[in-house]
Amino acid sequence: MLIHPPRLVKNIFPYFIWEVNSLEKVMYLTFDDGPIPEITENVLHALSFFNAKATFFCVGENVVRNPKIYEKILKGGHSVGNHTYSHLSGLKTDTNEYIDNVQKAAKYIDSTLFRPPHGRMKTAQSVELAKHYDIVLWDVLSYDFDKTKSKEKCFKNVKHFSRPGSIIVMHDSIKAKQNMYYTLTQTLAYFSSMGYRFEALTPELFRSRNISAQKEKVKFAV
Repeated sequence: MLIHPPRLVKNIFPYFIWEVNSLEKVMYLTFDDGPIPEITENVLHALSFFNAKATFFCVGENVVRNPKIYEKILKGGHSVGNHTYSHLSGLKTDTNEYIDNVQKAAKYIDSTLFRPPHGRMKTAQSVELAKHYDIVLWDVLSYDFDKTKSKEKCFKNVKHFSRPGSIIVMHDSIKAKQNMYYTLTQTLAYFSSMGYRFEALTPELFRSRNISAQKEKVKFAV
Protein backbone atom coordinates (compact mmCIF):
# COMPACT_ATOMS: atom_id res chain seq x y z
CA MET A 1 0.00 0.00 0.00
CA LEU A 2 1.26 3.46 -0.88
CA ILE A 3 2.00 5.98 1.86
CA HIS A 4 1.07 8.85 -0.45
CA PRO A 5 -0.65 7.75 -3.69
CA PRO A 6 0.73 9.77 -6.61
CA ARG A 7 -1.48 11.93 -8.76
CA LEU A 8 -1.33 9.37 -11.56
CA VAL A 9 -2.98 6.72 -9.38
CA LYS A 10 -5.63 9.17 -8.20
CA ASN A 11 -6.39 10.13 -11.80
CA ILE A 12 -6.73 6.48 -12.84
CA PHE A 13 -9.28 5.90 -10.06
CA PRO A 14 -11.11 9.24 -9.77
CA TYR A 15 -14.29 7.57 -8.51
CA PHE A 16 -12.51 6.96 -5.20
CA ILE A 17 -12.18 9.84 -2.76
CA TRP A 18 -8.52 10.46 -1.95
CA GLU A 19 -8.52 13.93 -0.44
CA VAL A 20 -10.64 17.03 0.02
CA ASN A 21 -9.94 20.00 -2.22
CA SER A 22 -9.15 22.80 0.21
CA LEU A 23 -6.92 25.83 0.48
CA GLU A 24 -7.70 26.10 4.19
CA LYS A 25 -5.52 24.63 6.90
CA VAL A 26 -7.73 21.64 7.55
CA MET A 27 -6.99 17.91 7.67
CA TYR A 28 -9.10 14.79 8.04
CA LEU A 29 -7.94 12.12 10.46
CA THR A 30 -9.50 8.69 9.91
CA PHE A 31 -9.26 5.52 11.99
CA ASP A 32 -9.85 1.99 10.71
CA ASP A 33 -10.81 -1.30 12.42
CA GLY A 34 -12.43 -0.21 15.71
CA PRO A 35 -14.08 0.31 17.99
CA ILE A 36 -11.76 -1.44 20.45
CA PRO A 37 -11.91 -1.01 24.26
CA GLU A 38 -9.35 1.41 25.70
CA ILE A 39 -7.68 1.98 22.33
CA THR A 40 -10.57 3.82 20.68
CA GLU A 41 -11.35 5.54 23.98
CA ASN A 42 -7.75 6.82 24.20
CA VAL A 43 -8.09 8.16 20.66
CA LEU A 44 -11.29 9.96 21.63
CA HIS A 45 -9.57 11.48 24.65
CA ALA A 46 -6.65 12.78 22.56
CA LEU A 47 -8.99 14.23 19.96
CA SER A 48 -11.04 15.96 22.65
CA PHE A 49 -7.92 17.49 24.22
CA PHE A 50 -7.10 19.18 20.90
CA ASN A 51 -10.75 19.95 20.05
CA ALA A 52 -10.34 17.78 16.96
CA LYS A 53 -12.93 15.77 15.05
CA ALA A 54 -12.25 12.59 13.09
CA THR A 55 -13.87 9.78 11.12
CA PHE A 56 -13.97 6.19 12.32
CA PHE A 57 -14.33 3.45 9.69
CA CYS A 58 -15.79 0.77 11.93
CA VAL A 59 -15.88 -3.00 11.59
CA GLY A 60 -19.44 -4.17 12.15
CA GLU A 61 -18.63 -7.01 14.52
CA ASN A 62 -16.61 -4.63 16.68
CA VAL A 63 -19.58 -2.27 16.86
CA VAL A 64 -21.74 -5.20 18.00
CA ARG A 65 -19.17 -6.12 20.67
CA ASN A 66 -18.61 -2.53 21.83
CA PRO A 67 -21.81 -0.52 21.32
CA LYS A 68 -21.08 1.93 24.14
CA ILE A 69 -17.77 2.93 22.58
CA TYR A 70 -19.49 3.37 19.22
CA GLU A 71 -21.98 5.70 20.92
CA LYS A 72 -19.10 7.67 22.43
CA ILE A 73 -17.74 8.24 18.92
CA LEU A 74 -21.05 9.66 17.76
CA LYS A 75 -21.66 11.72 20.90
CA GLY A 76 -18.19 13.21 20.49
CA GLY A 77 -19.25 14.79 17.21
CA HIS A 78 -17.18 12.46 15.05
CA SER A 79 -18.39 10.72 11.91
CA VAL A 80 -18.38 7.01 11.11
CA GLY A 81 -17.99 4.86 8.01
CA ASN A 82 -18.54 1.24 7.01
CA HIS A 83 -15.45 -1.01 6.98
CA THR A 84 -17.37 -4.28 6.33
CA TYR A 85 -18.80 -6.49 9.07
CA SER A 86 -15.84 -8.85 9.50
CA HIS A 87 -12.92 -6.98 7.92
CA LEU A 88 -13.05 -8.95 4.68
CA SER A 89 -10.43 -8.70 1.97
CA GLY A 90 -12.27 -7.81 -1.19
CA LEU A 91 -9.66 -9.43 -3.42
CA LYS A 92 -10.06 -12.74 -1.62
CA THR A 93 -13.86 -12.71 -1.35
CA ASP A 94 -16.65 -13.46 -3.79
CA THR A 95 -18.38 -10.24 -4.83
CA ASN A 96 -21.84 -11.22 -3.62
CA GLU A 97 -20.43 -12.36 -0.28
CA TYR A 98 -18.50 -9.10 0.04
CA ILE A 99 -21.54 -6.94 -0.68
CA ASP A 100 -23.62 -8.97 1.78
CA ASN A 101 -20.95 -8.40 4.43
CA VAL A 102 -21.05 -4.65 3.85
CA GLN A 103 -24.84 -4.68 4.05
CA LYS A 104 -24.67 -6.64 7.31
CA ALA A 105 -22.38 -3.97 8.75
CA ALA A 106 -24.80 -1.29 7.59
CA LYS A 107 -27.38 -2.62 10.05
CA TYR A 108 -25.16 -1.28 12.83
CA ILE A 109 -23.26 1.55 11.10
CA ASP A 110 -25.45 4.35 9.80
CA SER A 111 -23.25 5.91 7.15
CA THR A 112 -22.85 6.31 3.40
CA LEU A 113 -19.05 6.40 3.74
CA PHE A 114 -17.16 3.20 2.97
CA ARG A 115 -13.52 2.20 3.08
CA PRO A 116 -12.44 -1.29 1.95
CA PRO A 117 -10.17 -3.17 4.36
CA HIS A 118 -6.56 -3.06 3.11
CA GLY A 119 -7.65 -0.33 0.68
CA ARG A 120 -8.39 -2.84 -2.08
CA MET A 121 -11.33 -4.60 -3.66
CA LYS A 122 -12.46 -6.01 -6.98
CA THR A 123 -13.81 -3.74 -9.69
CA ALA A 124 -17.24 -5.38 -9.55
CA GLN A 125 -17.37 -4.70 -5.82
CA SER A 126 -16.41 -1.06 -6.38
CA VAL A 127 -19.06 -0.60 -9.05
CA GLU A 128 -21.82 -2.00 -6.86
CA LEU A 129 -20.82 -0.18 -3.68
CA ALA A 130 -20.41 3.16 -5.47
CA LYS A 131 -24.16 3.12 -6.12
CA HIS A 132 -24.74 3.56 -2.41
CA TYR A 133 -21.52 4.81 -0.85
CA ASP A 134 -18.79 7.41 -1.12
CA ILE A 135 -15.69 5.19 -1.26
CA VAL A 136 -12.96 6.88 0.76
CA LEU A 137 -9.30 5.93 0.44
CA TRP A 138 -6.49 8.25 1.56
CA ASP A 139 -3.93 10.89 0.76
CA VAL A 140 -1.58 9.79 3.57
CA LEU A 141 -1.16 6.34 5.13
CA SER A 142 0.71 6.43 8.44
CA TYR A 143 1.66 2.71 8.32
CA ASP A 144 1.04 2.48 12.06
CA PHE A 145 -0.14 -1.14 11.62
CA ASP A 146 3.32 -2.28 10.47
CA LYS A 147 5.33 -3.46 13.48
CA THR A 148 8.55 -3.24 11.46
CA LYS A 149 8.08 0.54 11.37
CA SER A 150 9.05 2.69 14.33
CA LYS A 151 6.56 5.11 15.83
CA GLU A 152 8.86 7.95 14.76
CA LYS A 153 8.75 6.72 11.16
CA CYS A 154 4.96 6.58 11.22
CA PHE A 155 4.75 10.17 12.40
CA LYS A 156 7.35 11.19 9.82
CA ASN A 157 5.11 9.72 7.10
CA VAL A 158 2.25 11.94 8.23
CA LYS A 159 4.36 15.04 8.83
CA HIS A 160 6.12 14.82 5.46
CA PHE A 161 3.17 14.12 3.18
CA SER A 162 0.21 15.87 4.82
CA ARG A 163 -1.14 19.11 3.40
CA PRO A 164 -4.42 21.07 3.38
CA GLY A 165 -7.27 18.67 2.64
CA SER A 166 -5.31 15.48 3.34
CA ILE A 167 -7.23 12.38 4.42
CA ILE A 168 -4.92 10.59 6.86
CA VAL A 169 -5.26 6.93 7.88
CA MET A 170 -4.47 5.49 11.30
CA HIS A 171 -5.80 2.36 13.01
CA ASP A 172 -7.52 2.09 16.40
CA SER A 173 -6.52 -1.56 16.61
CA ILE A 174 -4.53 -3.71 19.03
CA LYS A 175 -1.76 -4.29 16.48
CA ALA A 176 -1.29 -0.60 15.74
CA LYS A 177 -1.91 0.93 19.15
CA GLN A 178 1.65 1.92 20.11
CA ASN A 179 2.59 3.42 16.76
CA MET A 180 -0.86 4.93 16.33
CA TYR A 181 -1.08 6.73 19.65
CA TYR A 182 2.35 8.29 19.29
CA THR A 183 1.63 9.31 15.70
CA LEU A 184 -1.78 10.69 16.62
CA THR A 185 -0.61 12.84 19.52
CA GLN A 186 2.42 14.13 17.62
CA THR A 187 0.27 14.91 14.58
CA LEU A 188 -2.32 16.77 16.65
CA ALA A 189 0.33 18.77 18.49
CA TYR A 190 2.48 19.59 15.47
CA PHE A 191 -0.21 20.58 13.01
CA SER A 192 -2.29 22.41 15.63
CA SER A 193 0.78 24.55 16.33
CA MET A 194 0.90 25.26 12.59
CA GLY A 195 -2.66 26.59 12.64
CA TYR A 196 -4.42 23.50 11.27
CA ARG A 197 -7.78 22.20 12.43
CA PHE A 198 -9.07 18.64 12.18
CA GLU A 199 -12.58 17.90 10.92
CA ALA A 200 -14.77 14.86 10.34
CA LEU A 201 -15.60 13.64 6.85
CA THR A 202 -19.25 13.82 5.79
CA PRO A 203 -21.10 13.09 2.53
CA GLU A 204 -22.23 16.72 2.50
CA LEU A 205 -18.62 17.86 2.50
CA PHE A 206 -17.90 15.80 -0.60
CA ARG A 207 -20.95 17.02 -2.43
CA SER A 208 -20.32 20.65 -1.58
CA ARG A 209 -16.90 20.33 -3.15
CA ASN A 210 -18.31 18.47 -6.18
CA ILE A 211 -16.15 15.42 -5.52
CA SER A 212 -19.01 12.93 -5.54
CA ALA A 213 -20.56 14.58 -8.58
CA GLN A 214 -17.32 14.12 -10.46
CA LYS A 215 -17.07 10.52 -9.30
CA GLU A 216 -20.56 9.62 -10.57
CA LYS A 217 -19.76 10.84 -14.06
CA VAL A 218 -16.73 8.64 -14.46
CA LYS A 219 -17.07 5.20 -16.00
CA PHE A 220 -15.37 2.52 -13.98
CA ALA A 221 -12.13 1.31 -15.48
CA VAL A 222 -10.74 -2.26 -15.79
